[in-house]
Amino acid sequence: MSKWLGRTPLALLLIAALWGGVVPGPAVASAPLRPNIVFVLTDDLADNLVTPQFTPNLWSLMRQGTSFSDYFVADSLCCPSRASIFTGRFPHDTGVYTNSGREGGYHAFNSHGDETSTVATDLHAAGYRTAMMGKYLNQYRTSDPPAPGWDVWDVADWGYPEFNYSLNENGRVVHYGGPNQSGHDNYLTDVLSALGNSFITETVKDHPSQPFFLELATFAPHMPFTPAPKYANLYPGLEAPKTPAFDAGAVAPPAWLGQRKPLSAKQLALVNQQFRMRAQSMRSVDDLIGKLVATLGATGELSDTYFIFSSDNGLHMGDHRLMPGKLTAFDTDINVPLIVVGPGVRKGHRATSFAQNIDLRSTFDAFARTKPSEVVDGRSLVPLLSTTSHANGTPKGWPQGALIEHLGPVGNKHDPDYQNDQNANPPSYEALRLPGALYVEYSYGFREYYNLTADPYELDNVYASLSSQPRTALHDELVKAEHCHNTKACAAPFETSS
Repeated sequence: MSKWLGRTPLALLLIAALWGGVVPGPAVASAPLRPNIVFVLTDDLADNLVTPQFTPNLWSLMRQGTSFSDYFVADSLCCPSRASIFTGRFPHDTGVYTNSGREGGYHAFNSHGDETSTVATDLHAAGYRTAMMGKYLNQYRTSDPPAPGWDVWDVADWGYPEFNYSLNENGRVVHYGGPNQSGHDNYLTDVLSALGNSFITETVKDHPSQPFFLELATFAPHMPFTPAPKYANLYPGLEAPKTPAFDAGAVAPPAWLGQRKPLSAKQLALVNQQFRMRAQSMRSVDDLIGKLVATLGATGELSDTYFIFSSDNGLHMGDHRLMPGKLTAFDTDINVPLIVVGPGVRKGHRATSFAQNIDLRSTFDAFARTKPSEVVDGRSLVPLLSTTSHANGTPKGWPQGALIEHLGPVGNKHDPDYQNDQNANPPSYEALRLPGALYVEYSYGFREYYNLTADPYELDNVYASLSSQPRTALHDELVKAEHCHNTKACAAPFETSS
């Protein structure tokens, strides 16, 4: 075993001994009346980086809880996805479709009134001590005020390079420099780790009767994929995973994808280099997880805490002959990890029921025994987590599908998620991800349909082979979904999907 694999043995021991020793029971019903909630949100993370090799602490954590195979984001783009997480609503209800401009970013989030009703305001009103750390929303500047609902606010501006950034720390702007500047470890993921652990320790000490909600949002492993200096030489020779979609041509693709030439040797080398850097940067995220678990154990809070891990969107790397990027409706970009560990949560379980990022607000509220302060589109995932309820299947009436909404192409070259044609920059589309299919409607009229049973890597668009009846049914279902405005209406299009 490599030495780095066991860097946090205390955390791994605590995961097994404390969470592993909790007597299972129905989620929430058997949980503490006011459990703590820790939510770690990464940026651009795909499932292929959640492995024992790259993230041993997270892998051990996953074995003590429930992970989701069919968890999808409402848009594979940072700000719309984060807006949906905070509010529990689709982009068509948040009004946040992009990272900047009139229809996106921090300012659009505010102009639509989204900031006044979020999971933070819900939990704060329920008596929780709340903390937001790391990445908030695109275009947030450290000169902007802390958002409503947060007691502790340690939020960055342009933290993507991991060095030379500033944090708004409860209204005070603090600058962090380069590696080892002023004798400090300024690597952003490590700084957030220290701040998060301090918040837990201080809350337990100074607010012993108050539960806490901590969202810790890393910029890693987003481009430019900067690893911590101590991990910059890990995994020599590591290459990106070669799935059947890797460097594969498409059949009947949309115009933006087209018939592409195979990736060149130079492009393949860059894909491998960037995948290696992403794996290196995830080592620091994994350290962060291990230290959070250790602190929860040391403070006696671990068995009373729900720990949730996820990402705002995925990333393709060489799939469909595309250079690293996102924004598409393919599973590489919209299907991301979701792991939940805590009191009463089924251990070592892989849930196959559909879930989306619009469901997180209601889930966190359910853990805290409160409800969203406004009408939301999502629903609590608690029925999927219990060791006794629906342990062997999906609850009756549970929606079996996901709505994906994207406004494109991304045209702002200063956008951290700007992509050129080599990476993929599709025009606007609405999509349905169903149990056995992906259906996409583009704004210019083109349609895609992938039979995921026969074609799980979404290479052969067979829409032209569909008869008029399924075409009409798919279109009607999509129209119904993209005009939903509450939990019941947003589930209705998917209740009879097969």
